[in-house]
Order: sequence, then structure tokens, then C-alpha cells
Amino acid sequence: MENKDYSSVVGAGSAPYINQLGHRYGLASNYSAISHPSLPNYIALTSGSDQGISDDSDPSSHRLNVPSIFSQLPGGASRSLEQGMPSNCATGDSGGYAVRHNPETYYTNLGRECSRYNVPFGAKPDLSARFTFVTPNLINDMHDGTIAEGDQWIQAHLSGYVTWTTTHNSLLIVTTDEDDSSHANHITTIVVGAHVKRGPDSTRTSHYGLLRTLLDSFNLSPFAGAAAAAPITGLWTS
Repeated sequence: MENKDYSSVVGAGSAPYINQLGHRYGLASNYSAISHPSLPNYIALTSGSDQGISDDSDPSSHRLNVPSIFSQLPGGASRSLEQGMPSNCATGDSGGYAVRHNPETYYTNLGRECSRYNVPFGAKPDLSARFTFVTPNLINDMHDGTIAEGDQWIQAHLSGYVTWTTTHNSLLIVTTDEDDSSHANHITTIVVGAHVKRGPDSTRTSHYGLLRTLLDSFNLSPFAGAAAAAPITGLWTS
């Protein structure tokens, strides 16, 4: 999701499904983004650093030959599903698709991985990869649309996966890139799955802590800022 602070989503009547997930599963209640604008947060979440980026320019301006969660899970073990993207691994904006919300396109060391596994979000999205990064379009990610529209999109497209996670060793993590620049970058992060402890966890964490948690769960060595961050541990039952 995009550009909404924690207090505008958690407890809001306009986000009934997100709040239902937060009450039934796990809520990281003290979770912060890294910076502003959008792109540095997407890069930080997937590479453990903002890589010195402080703008939303397209991949031609930021050619990143650095480790990322995508490079650590090759051969289809990681995948990106981008709503509204006109073609695989598209590197320019198109309609409701914003390339700055598609971090995989910025990593130059992936070879053909991006063209093969960075694909449009379709009617029957393939969520079978070990790690899948899902980005709605600019309306449904709350950037240009409302909180209600984003909430409805998650329920319409991912509620089936929510049900699946509860009987499998899997997670759905719903997070936000950044806040609206007026709430100290405090953002909403919901964690859903069979081994998730119900209710909020107030341990302070960030995109780096989430990346560290993901890398640990895949038995991958942490890198960059993820190596210094503590994994999120308070949300699990075991």
C-alpha cells in the first residue's frame, strides 16, 4: 500500500478488512518506513539499503548492481506481480502502473529473471513462488485512490490466499511504503499466517527488520541494513 499513515488505517471504518486481519492475526504496531519519497522505501525493503536514492526516478537513473531478495531467490523462487503493468518487467510508467513501485526492475544483476518473473497481476495470479511481491495499481494501492478502495482490493484479490496461509507454512504481509510525511513515517504492517500470534506487537521495527525476517525465514544470509536489523520475533506463536 501507499502513502497512508498508521492512524489513518488502523481502527478506520474505511478499512474493515485490513482491520479484521489485524485483529485476527498480527499487527506490527510500531513499524516505520525508511524515508521519502516512495522509491527509497521499495529499494530498502528489498535490498537492505536505500542505495543513496532520494527521488522516484525510473530504473535508467538508478542501475543497482547489489544483492536483493530477488537475487537471493533466483529461478522463479521469487516473483513480482504488478497490477496494470503493460508487459513483463516494464521500466516506464503506464496508466495506473508506476515503475517506482516495482523494485525488481532496478536491479541490473538479475539477468533474465526480471523479464521472466516480473509479470502483470492477472485474473489468476500465481502465488506459488517462495517469495512474491504484489503491487496494486495507483488507485488500488491507496496512492491515488482511497483507503476504502485499497481495502476492498486486498479482500477481493487476496482473501483466498489468506485462507490458504492458515493451513500452510506461509505468510501474507501487507505493508505500506511510507506515510503522508506528517506522522514520523509510522505505517501499517499486518502479518497473516498459521503461526502468527493474534494481536499487536509494539516492538520497534522497520522495512529493514521485515527484510531480515524474510531472509531468516528462507535461511538466507542477511545483507546491508538487514544484517544490522533485528528480525521480527514478537508476532509468532512458535
